[in-house]
Amino acid sequence: MRRKLGCLLLATALCLPVCAQQVYNMARFGITPGKKSNMSARMERALAKIRKEAKKGETLILRFQSGTYHFYPEEAAERTYYISNHDQANPKKVGLALEDLQSVTLEGNGAKFIFHGQMIPLSLLRSTNCTLRDFSIDFENPHIAQVQIVKNEGDKGITFRPASWVKYRLTKDSIFETYGDGWTLHPMSGIAFEAKSHHIIYNTSDISCPTKGCVEAGEGLVYAPRWKDKRLSEGTVVAMRSWDRPTPSIFLSHNTHTTLKNIQVHYAQGMGLLAQLCDSIYMDSFSVCLKGDNDPRYFTTQADATHFSQCKGEIVSVNGVYEGMMDDAINVHGTYLKVTKRVDDHTLLARYMHEQAWGFDWGFAGDEVQFIRSQTMELLDGTNRIESIKAQDQPTAHGAKEFRIRFQQPLPEELNDQEAFGIENLTWTPEVYFAYNTIRNNRARGSLFSTPRKTVVEHNLFDHTSGTAILLCGDCNGWYETGACREVIIRHNRFVNALTNMFQFTNAVISIYPEIPDLEHQVKYFHGGKPGAIQITDNEFETFDLPILYAKSVDGLVFKRNRIHTNTDYKPFHWNQNRFLLEKVNRVEIAE
Repeated sequence: MRRKLGCLLLATALCLPVCAQQVYNMARFGITPGKKSNMSARMERALAKIRKEAKKGETLILRFQSGTYHFYPEEAAERTYYISNHDQANPKKVGLALEDLQSVTLEGNGAKFIFHGQMIPLSLLRSTNCTLRDFSIDFENPHIAQVQIVKNEGDKGITFRPASWVKYRLTKDSIFETYGDGWTLHPMSGIAFEAKSHHIIYNTSDISCPTKGCVEAGEGLVYAPRWKDKRLSEGTVVAMRSWDRPTPSIFLSHNTHTTLKNIQVHYAQGMGLLAQLCDSIYMDSFSVCLKGDNDPRYFTTQADATHFSQCKGEIVSVNGVYEGMMDDAINVHGTYLKVTKRVDDHTLLARYMHEQAWGFDWGFAGDEVQFIRSQTMELLDGTNRIESIKAQDQPTAHGAKEFRIRFQQPLPEELNDQEAFGIENLTWTPEVYFAYNTIRNNRARGSLFSTPRKTVVEHNLFDHTSGTAILLCGDCNGWYETGACREVIIRHNRFVNALTNMFQFTNAVISIYPEIPDLEHQVKYFHGGKPGAIQITDNEFETFDLPILYAKSVDGLVFKRNRIHTNTDYKPFHWNQNRFLLEKVNRVEIAE
């Protein structure tokens, strides 16, 4: 897949001089760097004019000058977007709304796009062969409040200093409140970082930050008498946050062949990048990262760095840096619909179940699907194809939660609406190549993969990922994220001190952990299905604790030629004190 990426980029480069090409210098539309004036309205007008002027078949370049550009919610494009794994509040403000484009390159030339308030910085929808390159995205006033512990008096509480950019006040009820353009927040949870290393503090996970009863304690200092946590020494940096995730930084939907090159996302109120229903995404030097070694911030995104829901083709991520995010570096999955009614032998009603995943297309006529029993996560025999699909509760899929789906072949007899069943769309599942990336100092996990197509994870550095470094999952009961992995290669990676904290699914450095409520009565295996389906080879593990590999419901697992080095950087504390912990695993080969 890396070779295919290179061929695609080479073909694009060779095509540019030959194809009809039109360059739009954005300064022509008054979009110039260096001032704090609002570029949102100018950008919307410029895109409207470019759409009118562009000729069919032309290759377009939207060229920005190097420098800083500011975008505000006022006069910005307003859109109703239903975005997977995000809060579904609408409408949303968008800084750069790129829609219905073909062969367009947004050329940043090192531009710094700064956003204010609550916005989606950039969206790309219903577009083909488009490239985003050479720019960064940040917010002037992030919604995560960074503070530093100045004094910890144990049971008497904590005194902290908000970072210089944090706008805050104490409410009439003496609650620490942060605010910005059009938003306020009472952060009650947080992640604690070591000041020098930027590592998340050992064995702290999500910490409580109660701030009721706060008082001013001197210039720029706040005393919180109810915040009591002996683990937080003086100098500790805390990213105080909520669990809201209204908007990603970059939103991709219904695109074909999208390239992202040399982009840095420094903050997002949700995911750094969220892609849904896209065919083939190529990322080279796409990073969710701090602004260098001297960046005073310790955090980046409120959730995952990159997230891919119900995509197909290829997903490629190479040469990226993912750090300081409040969730995983990458998560690739589809979405199960839950069967709510068997209408007849060819027709089902099925529904999105998770509160953050609904409102967008789930499938199309001709798509191949399979059915799964939720309690045991066992697939019913055979596959089927969609003959027709339409929204049941809305005029279209836009905003819909439930669908009426007719299938080409008769439905399995055992499929009913008295027992919990899910539907997985096999057509919208991607191959994945994740290589030469650095993942470090983040909350939760390093990477999640849930696709039946080939997945290669190689030559990455997983450095203090806090929880599990690599997770192969699958859940038709809570998150409703598909699905079973059939071919996974994990090789030539370096893992440094994972599992310094406990989060969901963090049973070992590499955790193969599908959510199976009734494993006891499961007959078929969930992951794998052939000898060597999941191969973990030639990796290097540096760890202070015991658990390296956890696997549940796997048929075909290989772990060999890996090097494990034990250090004393931290005190072992994990509940799992097995190097290899296997539950219902078949055809397994383990050799250290």
